[in-house]
Amino acid sequence: MAESFSFSQNAWKRLKKNKGAMIGLSIICLSVLIGIFAYFISTDSTPNADRQIVEIQARKPGFKQLFLKIKKEKKISSTGLFKQLLFGKEDKSIFIPINNYKEAPDSIIIEKYIDEGVQEKEAYPKSILAEKNYIVSKTFWLGTDKFGRDILSRLIVGVRVSLAVGLITVLISLSIGIILGAVAGYFGGRTDNIIMWLINVIWSMPTLLLVFGITLSLGKGFWQIFIAVGLTMWVNVARTIRGQVLSLREMEYIQAAKALGLKNTRIIMRHILPNVLGPVIVIAASNFASAIIIEAGLSFLGVGVQPPTPSWGLMIKENYNFIITHNPALALAPGVAIMILVLAFNLLGNGLRDALDVRG
Repeated sequence: MAESFSFSQNAWKRLKKNKGAMIGLSIICLSVLIGIFAYFISTDSTPNADRQIVEIQARKPGFKQLFLKIKKEKKISSTGLFKQLLFGKEDKSIFIPINNYKEAPDSIIIEKYIDEGVQEKEAYPKSILAEKNYIVSKTFWLGTDKFGRDILSRLIVGVRVSLAVGLITVLISLSIGIILGAVAGYFGGRTDNIIMWLINVIWSMPTLLLVFGITLSLGKGFWQIFIAVGLTMWVNVARTIRGQVLSLREMEYIQAAKALGLKNTRIIMRHILPNVLGPVIVIAASNFASAIIIEAGLSFLGVGVQPPTPSWGLMIKENYNFIITHNPALALAPGVAIMILVLAFNLLGNGLRDALDVRG
């Protein structure tokens, strides 16, 4: 235990000296915090940041607009703090974009914004206005998409999808890969041949094509994409674990454990796997980055996360046509977000490889 603790301390010291790895770790930690508190950070706290105001669709970054808030006809129940943290809260008001307004004793007269240079005068009784702050000004720092939704809010909420896909994919791939790799390496013989045959079959298939097949068989959806990506990324883990176990099973302390009559399961779990954690951690960081890219690609192609869930790949799909027109930032923003998060995991993975002294 003391040796393990000392090894962890030394690895952490080496990791801290790697500036790239620490930058990557900082970005990842910041992304996790943003993901957890997404609905409290974003200006659009509705579920999936899906407040659609079609009059202000496809606006450029920094766009400002006045809004009149009118109470919805149906009563919206209050949302608890924990529920809002997980799912956001529904708007109690309808947002009407306006250019100007004038208050009368019992009503408010507005110039409703329809489009650039187009407006319409309307009057609303004060009884249907929001109870307070019924005139608000909002700034859309990254603009709005083709449905009039705040791009920045959807980016913030969308980080949850990327991190969730990476986490669940890594857990699935590690679980399958460690079990199959350890069994193949430890027992050898026919067991090893069968598992290696399966690994080679999966290895020979293009990853994206395999994910397509699994996704189409499971169906489109939020959880299906997690499982589909996870089931395609265990091969690297299994091959690495098998190679490590093949060398470790011949060590004297493993032979001594066998001589003492310890069960194979205990030997694998207690004496072999703890000694192969270094490569596993490095592969996990790499798989995390790969999963984010694959999910974004599938969502862009329409077989990943489905609307209105804010996936970064889906945001690129919805706005990529603006790249060659007047507003490329709508598609570039989620693309840059994907690049930064993937780069962070790659930097951390490289740093972990050096800190844990993983060869190969």
